[in-house]
Amino acid sequence: MITHTTTWPSPAKLNLFLYINGRTENGYHELQTLFQFVDHGDELTITANDSGKIIITPEIEGLKVENNLIYKAANALQSKSSNSLGATIHLNKVLPMGGGIGGGSSNAATALVALNYLWKLNLSDDELAEIGLALGADVPVFTRGFSAFAEGVGEKLSPAEPEEKWYLVVRPNVSIATVDIFTHSNLTRNTPKRPLSELLTSPYGNDCEKIVRMLYPEVDKQLSCCYNTRRRD
Repeated sequence: MITHTTTWPSPAKLNLFLYINGRTENGYHELQTLFQFVDHGDELTITANDSGKIIITPEIEGLKVENNLIYKAANALQSKSSNSLGATIHLNKVLPMGGGIGGGSSNAATALVALNYLWKLNLSDDELAEIGLALGADVPVFTRGFSAFAEGVGEKLSPAEPEEKWYLVVRPNVSIATVDIFTHSNLTRNTPKRPLSELLTSPYGNDCEKIVRMLYPEVDKQLSCCYNTRRRD
């Protein structure tokens, strides 16, 4: 194949609300959440080739390449399609790791979408979302590329059009481990399910916030400052 290089956006997302409704038999959490994309993110520069190898640059300190979601996504796509093509993928990292705005999931989804196109695999959106779900619950929404209301473990997506707003995204100097939040014994896991029409007209909340603020004092301090400033205004 003729090699050529293209650059692909990998945007951040916000969970405008997130409610945990229960747990499945395999331990995953059932939830209701509203995803909104942000006009800010990473970029993946990809050179497709016929080497059969997946090369990721630059190396991320403390992360083995085989644990990199971009690498996992490319390998999963190769396996799904029995494809022998390869690619060199360079990540221009802007989004913070552990920031809760979907950086890794977005990177994986962008790799799936881009390589599906560059390798001419012609997999459907549903097939890409299925591959993505095995990599992480947030990956499917990025493969589909639209704001969405999500249920189940995040795989049941319905297009949504939340009001367009300006958002102030603040990240204290901490990296939050999602697994620590979702395995915490005090995490709320029984919020009743509600229809989207009701959720959109109710004050937004996040069942993870209490645990994050308890485990990460820096986040609690930052949110307290934001809330106090908003009340004064």
